[in-house]
Amino acid sequence: MENIVIGAGPAGRVGSIELGKLGEDTILIEKKHIAGTCLNEGCMVICALNNVVHHLNNNRKYANHGFLKGNIEVDYEALCEKIRETQRKLRYIEQKECEEVGNKVIFGEAKIDGDTVNVNGESFQYKNLLISTGGRPFIPNIKGSENGYVSSNLLDLKEIPENVNIIGGGTIATEIANIFSGFKSNVNVFARSQFLKEVDASAKDYIMKNLLNNINVYENTDAEEIKKDSLITSKGEFEGITFICTGRVPNSEIAKDFLELNPDNSIKVNNMMETSKEHVYAAGDVTGGYKFTPVARMEGVTAARNMAGYSQIVDYKYIPESITLDMPVSFVKSNDKVETESIEIPGLAGPDSFWNILNGDTGYTKIDINKENRNVENVFSISPSSVDDVAYMTMLMTLGMDMEDFDEFLEIHPSTDAVSKIMKYMY
Repeated sequence: MENIVIGAGPAGRVGSIELGKLGEDTILIEKKHIAGTCLNEGCMVICALNNVVHHLNNNRKYANHGFLKGNIEVDYEALCEKIRETQRKLRYIEQKECEEVGNKVIFGEAKIDGDTVNVNGESFQYKNLLISTGGRPFIPNIKGSENGYVSSNLLDLKEIPENVNIIGGGTIATEIANIFSGFKSNVNVFARSQFLKEVDASAKDYIMKNLLNNINVYENTDAEEIKKDSLITSKGEFEGITFICTGRVPNSEIAKDFLELNPDNSIKVNNMMETSKEHVYAAGDVTGGYKFTPVARMEGVTAARNMAGYSQIVDYKYIPESITLDMPVSFVKSNDKVETESIEIPGLAGPDSFWNILNGDTGYTKIDINKENRNVENVFSISPSSVDDVAYMTMLMTLGMDMEDFDEFLEIHPSTDAVSKIMKYMY
């Protein structure tokens, strides 16, 4: 009997590779494309489009400084085809990675029947089973919702729309709004409650004033009907196509009547990624919780090691997050409820920030420090290097390092200058 992994997104693909490295016979079954939502529909598509937007914004900035001349036209259809071409190359590489550790990759829709998995007319008995079937966009009960687009439709558009309406107030809504605003569409965002609730209030204020100032944001607004060329809301009708960005739901139908589910229909797991049935594990978006690629990978590896007999648990205390905008927004928040004091400083000059200095727009950083032990509890960073800075800070916070431990750190200028500067504010 082999280990069977269903779903080749970040959790399943990385989990299956870990099993292979540990010498475990493993079958990886994928319904559609290897690498899952991240590469094929989600964050990698967002990042690819944002890279182009960032280039356009830099061109405008340099033109304003007077040393770069000429306009750039975007062929959106050609851009999307190049993204697809890159996806195909990456899928090939990632499948080879799985096969090179001895895994068998099967494409087809799997079904679970007790201790057996059926796919393409074949049946496989499993020693251990990992379910990592991911999630999909949540479609709310709005009249005309079939006329709306979701994030997975970004590459289906033939041209840049003149007007874009976005329902939702979270990270995905914000990132899509930023992309189309960068392409010079007129963008409206409609949040049922507050916009960017997950972001610190002062960081949100900076984002709204400096990064999303060409976007109209309507908070406490209900979407009432989606038409092909407009959106009717509680604040009136707005022309344009509509993107629905109202969260994600787990693809847990495969486990219905087989495993215990949470109230949101995600698969219930413990901190070893074990489900309600012995020898059955689950990881990634299908388990609910943090719907981030790095977390899915961590959960997949944890599940794999436990499947192979190496006991391990997942620690969710520090989970770094980011929002992909023209200037990345990154943050990490501790789960501890302690008394803190805050320090706010301008963005720290690092990679890609030189020309922002002329505009006085190098970003924003806020650090919350534990009053009792001076440990960093929360970091909010908006700067060209914030993704790297917060990744470093998350590691240091996880290791419990203080400034004294950090004295020997030698940064690579200018990529990690900000990390040492942030650490110095601990004392």
